[in-house]
Amino acid sequence: MANTEKTVTVEQIGSALRRPKDQRATLVGLGLNKMHRRKTLKDTPEVRGMINKVQHLVRVVEDNA
Repeated sequence: MANTEKTVTVEQIGSALRRPKDQRATLVGLGLNKMHRRKTLKDTPEVRGMINKVQHLVRVVEDNA
């Protein structure tokens, strides 16, 4: 059976230095800690909300259907 879970890949494009603690914590929650690192996550409303909170620091690289 094929894996039907949707995923989203995000890449950190902005530094966490000189950012508020809540934004740094959101990056850690997404599994990102260094520039240009990528992480593939389940596409859930919670993850989308975290991406939206730090949208100026991350880029959505690809969406898998």
